[in-house]
Amino acid sequence: MRLSRAVPLLAAAMTAAALTGPSPAGATEGGEHCARQERVRVPGAALQQRACLADLTTTGLAGTPYTDLADQAGLTAAGTRTPSGVPGIQVDGYFPDSSRFNTTHGWQHDAQFVIRLPDHWNGGLVVTGAPGTRKQYATDKAISDRALAQGYAYAATDKGNSGVDFYRDGVRPGDAVAEWNTRTTQLTRAARRAVAQRYGHAPRRTYMAGISNGGYLTRWQLENHPELYDGGVDWEGALWTADGPNLLTSLPTAVARTLGTARDEDMYAAGFARGSEFLWPYHEKAYWGLTQKIYRAEFDPAYDPACPGPSAGSSLEEILAPCPSDAAYDYASRPASVHRAVARVALTGRIGKPLITLHGDLDALLPEAADSDVYARMIDARGRGRLHRYYTVQGGTHVDGLHDTHPTELRPILPCFRSAFDALTGWVERGTPPPADHTVGRPADGDVVNSCGLTDNTSARR
Repeated sequence: MRLSRAVPLLAAAMTAAALTGPSPAGATEGGEHCARQERVRVPGAALQQRACLADLTTTGLAGTPYTDLADQAGLTAAGTRTPSGVPGIQVDGYFPDSSRFNTTHGWQHDAQFVIRLPDHWNGGLVVTGAPGTRKQYATDKAISDRALAQGYAYAATDKGNSGVDFYRDGVRPGDAVAEWNTRTTQLTRAARRAVAQRYGHAPRRTYMAGISNGGYLTRWQLENHPELYDGGVDWEGALWTADGPNLLTSLPTAVARTLGTARDEDMYAAGFARGSEFLWPYHEKAYWGLTQKIYRAEFDPAYDPACPGPSAGSSLEEILAPCPSDAAYDYASRPASVHRAVARVALTGRIGKPLITLHGDLDALLPEAADSDVYARMIDARGRGRLHRYYTVQGGTHVDGLHDTHPTELRPILPCFRSAFDALTGWVERGTPPPADHTVGRPADGDVVNSCGLTDNTSARR
């Protein structure tokens, strides 16, 4: 729901000039600072702007048009350490699109993307899509900074629509979410070409990674376009299946609890974890009602004409509040057309490349029992278990920022994501298998905000 600041193009150009620094010594495959910048053309882009920058990380870009710290709010814990000092080229732009939800740069145009090409390149590319209803800079601190510091090129998409009214994009139910997958594939292909223009050859390795909806995109891409990727890390990806479970089977119970018509036992039956109760009051106010409205409006717009979606509210409180009718929503009994709409974007478990899944055992938005537990079984049922590793993060929840409010009950997942990404690259590039599926226990002491070993305090999976 956070809006990016609109920045005039003239200001963007002036900032690019100001941030252009001297050529660093020891540049690797990319050569001198911003070498071949003029050759970088993003195939298919309707608009693109290149900038030679002294630092592509959030530390260097804060306060410039090249990132949006507001859109990253809540995704990382306050004490998160991130690297900085990565010079290179940034390309911002958009692909042709008919929708206009994304106001970043004052473009009023969707299908926006960012591509970052560091001077010191390791031969790889990391691709992601925005989590939630956020936009292309949302995971700059969580994913981009470290990927760039390790030498990877980086690309992110706004998924083709954003904000609480994203469901208005498209013609048929499910069109908006289906576009997320199309835009991610489009950006991956285009970014691979841009990398080749910058460095003289295509990336040797391409990885997909994402949080929440970005985790869903990671799953879908490895199922449907494994030829584009070498592997992926799925950080609490959303699960969509035509017959359930999905968000429309778990959230109605949460909405009913918000309205006082569901008991704690009903929540446990829907998959919400025992021990996560302290998180429920916050999710009642910030997540459950809004999320149910958004996706019900996307896949089942005929359900309640009196409450079509978030736009039914005129104030923030009304937008976040649930529709009373959503408490009684029964996905199983809805018309076949609704199930067909979900089927268009459904996951199958038929991954074609290595995938590591992380999920917090206290996730109170996408409960593990109704999401990643199910997806792991789907992968096994497809005979792809050898390509999958699944780690539960004890004390993890859906957004790391909640650790700041509950430091003794929660731990951030980001450091475990970083460990998982390193494990993935070792698996793909050196043939080193990651540890078997297990729960990563919360350490008794130490810096949980910045450290996590996948073999720390392990216990067998439930």
